[in-house]
Amino acid sequence: MTDLLLLTRDLVAFPSESHAEAPFVDWIEAELAPLDHLEVERVGDNLVARTTGSAPMRVLLAGHTDTVPVNGNGTPRIDGDTLWGLGATDMKAGLAVMLALARTITAPALEVTYVFYAAEEVAAVHNGLADVALLGEPTDGVIEAGCQGTMRVQVTVRGRRSHTARPWMGDNAIHRLGRILAAVEAFPERRPVLDGCEFREALQAVAVTGGVAANVVPDLATVTLNHRFAPDRTAAEAEAGLRALVEPFLEDGDEFEVVDVAGAAAPSLEHPVLQAMVERNGLPVRSKLGWTDVARFAEHGIPSTNFGPGDATVAHMADERVDRAPIERCYAVLADILTTGV
Repeated sequence: MTDLLLLTRDLVAFPSESHAEAPFVDWIEAELAPLDHLEVERVGDNLVARTTGSAPMRVLLAGHTDTVPVNGNGTPRIDGDTLWGLGATDMKAGLAVMLALARTITAPALEVTYVFYAAEEVAAVHNGLADVALLGEPTDGVIEAGCQGTMRVQVTVRGRRSHTARPWMGDNAIHRLGRILAAVEAFPERRPVLDGCEFREALQAVAVTGGVAANVVPDLATVTLNHRFAPDRTAAEAEAGLRALVEPFLEDGDEFEVVDVAGAAAPSLEHPVLQAMVERNGLPVRSKLGWTDVARFAEHGIPSTNFGPGDATVAHMADERVDRAPIERCYAVLADILTTGV
């Protein structure tokens, strides 16, 4: 059997910073293209390898090939059963599991599509060709079901300039913004439970701009808000909730703009593949509070979940690392479902 920690080390040693993944994808393609049981197709720097048997159900395993920039951790190092290095947990360990499965499971009980995608963008390649999708984001070898949506909003309020020696002649936009910030701080936290998973919504002010000069009452101020909303609400419902919170403090000429939004994904734990994975392996299940690409699959009607080795809390850090045990546990769980079926 492949030593998965050593395979992960080899992948970490291969640089693949975002938008510079092509050589790494070339290597993966060269590894998989000669395998008779796989049909391999490349779309830009996205690679799809799929089995072509006649099993009635197809599972999609997906992982991104890119990493953040190097932070003094580009050279992998193994100490006992721990691998240190850029991308070790996010998500070269998950890619190692996918590669090992693709190489060794030649006649699966479930058809498999392996998707290696660049820049964390899958929409161009997955095409909805699966019954269920498993995203190898780091979850430390447990199921993190669904994901919360994310929305970024800019609220701009206007005032009237005056000299700070005569502030009554103006209208301080920053002071007006303070009322909105107080409402944001008092935002009522929702904790809906879906499929036994508790989600936890959040609203945070993440940037504030305003001010003209040290002796001028400012006539313009803007706050950027980031809202994480649970999968029991659509993006439109989440936006409506934010507007209801902010609009009592807005006046003519003020602005409320949704800058970007990505929907949430329901846990989908009722799917037989996910049920079998959880029940046969005693896997803990929890909600995914952040946003991941499972939401993209959900948009296409594909039940999906997050399941991969590595601790997400150390991703992107200088001391990023991964342990052997969750890599081997993820491989064992996925090998079981692919070879045994549901």
